[in-house]
Amino acid sequence: KVINCIFKGVNDGESVLKEAKDIELEKCSFSLRYPLWHNDNFKIYECDFDEYSRAPIWYSNNGEIRSCKITSIKALRECNDIKIKNGYIDSNEFGWKCKNIEVVKSRINSEYAFFDSKNIKLDNVSFSGKYSFQYIDNLEITNSFLNTKDAFWHSENVVVKDSVVKGEYLAWFSKNITFINCTIVGTQPFCYVENLKLFNCKMIDADLAFEYSSVDADVISEIDSIKNPKSGVIKCLG
Repeated sequence: KVINCIFKGVNDGESVLKEAKDIELEKCSFSLRYPLWHNDNFKIYECDFDEYSRAPIWYSNNGEIRSCKITSIKALRECNDIKIKNGYIDSNEFGWKCKNIEVVKSRINSEYAFFDSKNIKLDNVSFSGKYSFQYIDNLEITNSFLNTKDAFWHSENVVVKDSVVKGEYLAWFSKNITFINCTIVGTQPFCYVENLKLFNCKMIDADLAFEYSSVDADVISEIDSIKNPKSGVIKCLG
């Protein structure tokens, strides 16, 4: 157990807890590069990782991150079986090439979040950033607010429920995409999609939607315009 400790060393410090196992951190502060690489079975509670703790958690497995503030770039990469709760994360390129990640009751600001990751769950998450969830496989989002752009490109097996998704060019070139009880805001959504399903959704400022997509849509609002869908049925008001 490591409790109430400060790790600093901008010019010469790095990798302070590399290759650690069965470790528990509580109320610690990290201000140096690569502090937690190649860790197994770790718990991190009420800790702070500032902008100098570049790439703080890589190649690590079986971890719990709770009530932490992470403002370092590339915060999570090639990690497996990680649970994040009550977190504040401001980290570009967050969550790349990860598997089995669960994020609950947290705020995330990130460009290129969760790139090329698998088996990701988000619940009660406020997300802001561009190019999110690209090349992702098996993603579930519930009760969340996403303010993003170019999200879900080239993604597969995505389910979004009871959420608001704002952003241009949503889910292009994707496959097996389902939105349930959602509000979707932005221009040119859902183009070049294979097997798109929308159930009980609202679409706002959605022009040139569904181009070259196979779609089954039940929309409970107007749609500004629809362009050249490939196949399927689209129902909307107005």
